[in-house]
Amino acid sequence: MTSPSFAPRRATLVDVPAIARVINRAYVVERFFKDGDRTSEEDVRVLMSRPHVVFLVVDDGASPSELAGSVHVEVKGTRGYFGMLSVDPKRQGSGLARLLIEAAEEHCRVRGCTFMDISVVNLRTDLPAFYAKFGYAPYGTAPLAGHEPLTRKAHLVLMTKPLVPLW
Repeated sequence: MTSPSFAPRRATLVDVPAIARVINRAYVVERFFKDGDRTSEEDVRVLMSRPHVVFLVVDDGASPSELAGSVHVEVKGTRGYFGMLSVDPKRQGSGLARLLIEAAEEHCRVRGCTFMDISVVNLRTDLPAFYAKFGYAPYGTAPLAGHEPLTRKAHLVLMTKPLVPLW
């Protein structure tokens, strides 16, 4: 369970360095198929500059310059998308992923989204089952582009979840 002091908030440009750090710490598990960091401060800034894109973050109460977690959220018409869900490795298993997923879904729901989409790398075989616990189901695949250099061939598994009752 998360501490009651953990509450997601919308990130600002001041948070960019901490967002890049927490993403790269969380994604070190992907080094078996990807060389280097998952993202950079510049990549985060570019994403934040796009319309309908936000990062939701959870502050690390122990250090004001660090984050316990973050997630990139985008509204695309009636569909929401979240990616780069990141929880600092020392905080994993504390419920922060659930908190960030729920905040991302609510962010999109109140903006009229009826579905939430995510994509996971097929080589991370643990992720489809992890997201299934939150109601996500696979519906297709797509090429993995923009994450080079990869040391192994990979593709994305596309998953979705309805944000409103279907009947």
